[in-house]
Amino acid sequence: MISGQRPVHCLLGLTVGPAYEQLVGLAPVGPLRSRLRPVLRRCGRFHPGPGVIEAFARIATGDRISAMAFRLEQGPDLRWRCAAVEIQGPLP
Repeated sequence: MISGQRPVHCLLGLTVGPAYEQLVGLAPVGPLRSRLRPVLRRCGRFHPGPGVIEAFARIATGDRISAMAFRLEQGPDLRWRCAAVEIQGPLP
């Protein structure tokens, strides 16, 4: 996906709305691609309402940090799916 370790289509059933297309657009750029494996440094969340989580993650690849924000929505089947994703980085 965005780290180049798996194909984007692995997320087909785990996304809704524009999120899959956002990931398809990010995959060729590979914002988290590096010879080093990405490491999750910090994550957090906010619940703006029932059935919604807005979350962030800071991801390190070597000495570079990337920021990722995403929105999870709970469907009628009670499964959580990614509805939006944004990535900034890596930053020096």
